[in-house]
Amino acid sequence: MTTVNGRPEAAGADERQARAVAEAARETEWRLPSFGKELYLGRFRLDLIHPYPRPDEEAEEEGARFLARLGDFCATIDAQRIEREERIPDEVVRGLKELGALGMKIPRAYGGLGLGQVHYNRALTLVGSVSPALGALLSAHQSIGVPQPVAMFGTEEQKQAFLPRCAASDISAFLLTEPDVGSDPARLQATAVPTEDGEAYLLDGVKLWTTNGVVADLLVVMARVPEGDGHRGGISAFIVEGDSPGITVERRNRFMGLRGIENGVTRFHRVRVPARNLVGKEGQGLKIALSTLNTGRLSLPAMCVGAGKWSTRIAREWARERVQWGRPVGRHEEVAKKIAFIAATTYAMEAMLEMSGQMADDKRKDIRIEAAIAKLWASERAWEIADELVQVRGGRGYETADSLAARGERGVPAEQLLRDLRINRIFEGSTEIMHLLIAREAVDAHLSVAGDLVDPSADPQAKARAFAKASGFYASWLPTLVVGQGQRPGSYADFGPLAGHLRFVERASRRMARSTFYGMSRWQGGMETRQAFLARIVDIGAELFAMSAAVVRARHEHDTAPEDGGRGTAGMELADAFCRQSRLRVERHFAELWDNSDGTDGKLARRVMDDRYTWLEEGVLDPSVPGPAIAPAAPGPSKAEDRHRRMG
Repeated sequence: MTTVNGRPEAAGADERQARAVAEAARETEWRLPSFGKELYLGRFRLDLIHPYPRPDEEAEEEGARFLARLGDFCATIDAQRIEREERIPDEVVRGLKELGALGMKIPRAYGGLGLGQVHYNRALTLVGSVSPALGALLSAHQSIGVPQPVAMFGTEEQKQAFLPRCAASDISAFLLTEPDVGSDPARLQATAVPTEDGEAYLLDGVKLWTTNGVVADLLVVMARVPEGDGHRGGISAFIVEGDSPGITVERRNRFMGLRGIENGVTRFHRVRVPARNLVGKEGQGLKIALSTLNTGRLSLPAMCVGAGKWSTRIAREWARERVQWGRPVGRHEEVAKKIAFIAATTYAMEAMLEMSGQMADDKRKDIRIEAAIAKLWASERAWEIADELVQVRGGRGYETADSLAARGERGVPAEQLLRDLRINRIFEGSTEIMHLLIAREAVDAHLSVAGDLVDPSADPQAKARAFAKASGFYASWLPTLVVGQGQRPGSYADFGPLAGHLRFVERASRRMARSTFYGMSRWQGGMETRQAFLARIVDIGAELFAMSAAVVRARHEHDTAPEDGGRGTAGMELADAFCRQSRLRVERHFAELWDNSDGTDGKLARRVMDDRYTWLEEGVLDPSVPGPAIAPAAPGPSKAEDRHRRMG
């Protein structure tokens, strides 16, 4: 490992170990077809998403009945009370339990409602539009809490023991993050030591940002089992009773948004966990977590869709009502562009979410890439939507709902939406981590045939074998990236005025795959460090997936809805507007693959961290440190004078 000013510069043993742990937990086989995987390989498989997948009639009717009851209940909730008191009232939680909302995804055989992913997503969209804190409660409980890993990996005994409780009364939480461990599970410190009699494990450690952990009855806890004495060891998943002796909730955290979320710090001290509460096998904890997140991540775009729908309504009403310079503000071009972005992007978000949800329900497609893209793309676009809504509302967008109401105006919580949505770019894998996760899947085909070729540690014999294998793969693959259906003017004619957008997607997917190959050829083993390049590749694919979903949804609605200015025609308009906006972003990403400031930005960042520019920080005070933490620029007051000024 090389260093600069005593600091590590290149990847060392710790980084290699972290990558190895993540790679071991990753699902490596593709047993089912994947639209996203094919897209990144330059193969636009429209047949995998068209016709637009929809629930069957029975599932639609059952889901609609539940959503109607849920909607009636949510209409009685005082959302601003949750914001003011920073907690969800007991009667609201009790009402959700009585509705069966805790068991939406739990099979009927275990006391749940047995809803599919599509209607579960719609429920989160509805609940989240009232209060994202409610959406977080339900999502953390069902998407990543006890029900999902037990349903996927638990024994029948575990399902019988825990799923009925989760469906009816018990709130669950998922505990992975630690004070010094975020997206790097190789450094996990919590331990689960087997007892001598083999009947239990003793759990020790501290978990941070435990959504629902403050009030949870059941916990899924990730902890490291020591290897040896007949134990495979490794990071493992355990179901832990929330009232077990030795568990201490040390504090309830407060955040920028999601004021009602029950999130805290939980300490475990020799907590006895029965061996029967081990989910799966020892060492499978991260695999269980990642598999759970494949569909669990869809809960975040579901709430982003709710934010987009609400923003569309508020923007429409305000842009028509507010008059500036003799015209409604929505008639002015700059504001009109914001409204168009909000509406068109919301349409695409919902198209992507519904498509991914139904593919998850059908179980005929591998959606690990699609779910990850939906989470990444929707969280970024929803944040932009909220920001644009605040701008459209102007000063009233920055003012709180309570303050607006106190002045006799409608209490529109636009600023709260901005605060609440910000966490989605961090929750369940930050944007940066999602870029890396999706990029790893996007280059999987290359690494599977040329891994040793680009691995600097591989011996000459391994490189020779990899060269032979890669030569055969690229000889057959590269020619397919030169020409395709998207270059034929009449292709995709069934999609009418949207056909050109599908031709663009097909051409862009091949261009994206070529760019990935050029990057692999140029940087070889250093490709993994070119995170900015890989992020742009991922973002291109995300836009192409969103465009595809929007167009296919619009075609479906056009075929099934009235065309006399109704939803069918409107969907075509929204999809067209969205694709035009998205194509501009795609072209910008392509241009920046090779023409960017990545190199100078990296050098500058290292110099900042090496204290080269500390003079830039002069003249300000640090409110997070008592007293004058940063010396003011000369000439200025003495430290004593400055401290006196701070104290008033």
